[in-house]
Amino acid sequence: MTTLPRLLTVVGDPHDINTWSNIPYFFLQAGQQAGFLTDGLPLDCDRLKQQRLLWNAGHWLTTGEYGGFQYSQTALRSLFSQVTLPPGPVEFISHFPLLPPRPWAADWRVSYYLDATLRQNFEDYGIGQQVSQRMQQQALQQETENYRQAQSIICMGRSGARSVVEDYGIDPAKVHVIPGGANLDEAHLPSAAELVDQPMALSPVRLGFIGKDWQRKGLPFLLAVADDLQARGIAVEVRVIGPRSADLPDHPCLRPLGFIDKATQLPLFVDQVRSFHFGCLFSSAEAFGISNLECIRLGVPVLARRIGGIPETVPAGLGHLFDPSDSATAVADVVERYVDQPQTYHAWRSKVVARVAEVTWATTVQRFMQVWDGSREFQYDL
Repeated sequence: MTTLPRLLTVVGDPHDINTWSNIPYFFLQAGQQAGFLTDGLPLDCDRLKQQRLLWNAGHWLTTGEYGGFQYSQTALRSLFSQVTLPPGPVEFISHFPLLPPRPWAADWRVSYYLDATLRQNFEDYGIGQQVSQRMQQQALQQETENYRQAQSIICMGRSGARSVVEDYGIDPAKVHVIPGGANLDEAHLPSAAELVDQPMALSPVRLGFIGKDWQRKGLPFLLAVADDLQARGIAVEVRVIGPRSADLPDHPCLRPLGFIDKATQLPLFVDQVRSFHFGCLFSSAEAFGISNLECIRLGVPVLARRIGGIPETVPAGLGHLFDPSDSATAVADVVERYVDQPQTYHAWRSKVVARVAEVTWATTVQRFMQVWDGSREFQYDL
């Protein structure tokens, strides 16, 4: 149990499952259960709507640029003013590199848990198109200072850790890599023993896809894999969770399943994901890749692209990672081998089931506790 308040903060409310792809919610729940986190700060961005409009208007009039309110000290201080902090020393773990806002109290200890740096978000993931150049520069300067003053910087993947060290000049001794867990309610999930099932026929072979941003996450590439398999006479389905069917391309292999709310429709989500033979994520850019963890937690091996933070979502032996230059044919070759050797596939799936605990938030929190106890096991190595 922490001896001083250890508070989780994010732009939003970590008690709300809909905040930032569910990550703060599940991290907070697991952290509190383990006695590692005391609480989360409930910040309400909706209360700043009018202030945002006024700020954007003023920023446009004074600079000729638009966008970036959420990175301004005005916004961040307004958010933090919504909560009353406990008296005395406080420790923060922040999912956002500009929180807590400056100035920091002398008895604050601040650490970060990030999927990506702002430099990556602005340049690699396209967010910079919505943020004025001046605000980007100010945010990056403040982010650098925050990292220098931080106790520890924990990144979900090596790509984020590399950015912290190389783009911001931060000492790698205080940078660690700890992947997040599957964003699923463990209390209502099947155990590893319950995931053991009868061998599944690989005809049709079912390629699973989870994600609303289907173009960036590589659905067109996955459909090309399906085309290649069909040309070899292999029956294939591409099952898609997330987008509306009307938004998806027309393709004979496509099986749209629509949006499934994991908070209210978890049994349906579990059943559909378990029907996949492979979870697939071939993103063009990806800070992390929660869908891989969700598939593995439900006993489904994954096929994914080695890009961004994706490698940290695929523990060794639980999936195949492909280079960005690998073709759809290269992926189809791997799938065909398993179709031709179903016993090998079923043995692999059993291996995944036996290791589902590795991708839970409970495991993530245990690794945090090791770092806080002085372990260097997860330290980023150049």
